[in-house]
Amino acid sequence: MFFKKEKNQNNDMAKVAALLIHAAKIDENFSKSEEIIIKKALLQVGASDQNLEEIFIEGKKIEENSNQILEFTKEVKNMEESNKKKIIEALWRIIYSNNEADIYETSLMRRLSGLLYIDSKLMGDIKEKIKNEISS
Repeated sequence: MFFKKEKNQNNDMAKVAALLIHAAKIDENFSKSEEIIIKKALLQVGASDQNLEEIFIEGKKIEENSNQILEFTKEVKNMEESNKKKIIEALWRIIYSNNEADIYETSLMRRLSGLLYIDSKLMGDIKEKIKNEISS
């Protein structure tokens, strides 16, 4: 029973990883710094150190074999509000890791705002917070 639960948790985390990886790849420049942001975010929302690499690799497979983000967003949508905010922060960190957001990245975040039931003001506040952190 314990193993099955852990397996499901890893699969759920892999879907969260897939969403973050999708955001990192949308500008066609998936960097090592983005990978670090993703792994740090996964740890913040409950992934364990010992399963992190496995979760990340599974997330990459899920992202590569999917043609829509809906299957990734379900796990984030069901998270506690504090963890959902951490994922949104990580998404903005990924987007601004190269100091700019292109049209595809901002479009993705608008779509995610609706899919994850994130208020647009909160989304904007998190975006500004991350931009300010990165520029200082």
